[in-house]
Amino acid sequence: MGNIQTNRNKRRPEMFEKILFPTDFSDVARKALSFVKRLKEAGGEEVTLLHVIDQSNLETLSSIRTVPDYLTIEKDLEDRAAEEIKLIENELKEIGYKVTTRIEKGFPLREVLKVAGEEPSYIIVMGSHGKSNIQEMLLGSVSEKVVRKAKNPVLVVKR
Repeated sequence: MGNIQTNRNKRRPEMFEKILFPTDFSDVARKALSFVKRLKEAGGEEVTLLHVIDQSNLETLSSIRTVPDYLTIEKDLEDRAAEEIKLIENELKEIGYKVTTRIEKGFPLREVLKVAGEEPSYIIVMGSHGKSNIQEMLLGSVSEKVVRKAKNPVLVVKR
């Protein structure tokens, strides 16, 4: 009987210990960031920051620009994303979070779900609508689709 562990002796991970925070740097994503910060008080320890450079936007650009223009624009998007994500990373580290950053190229829904599977997190925190508001009204928002398809709990922050 001495070798049997009871569930009471095992440390249960806190629900908000590991957080996935996809951001497009919009105002509503900024509002969602304030919730991520508040989750520190609820046991939050680690945050994976994710920004997805939308492949559909890149494909549209490639059809109207020359290859050198396209590569310049793509590099500019990557550089701006790196700057923005670094600012958020620093904010979260200041309050004691361990932070991992990821900048991916692809389709936002797929990338969020992929990263949620790769980076074990207990909750996904995201804004309700991003920068491409008109497209989202017509096709449904990325956050709505994440809520339907993610295996994790999802906290969606409204405007």
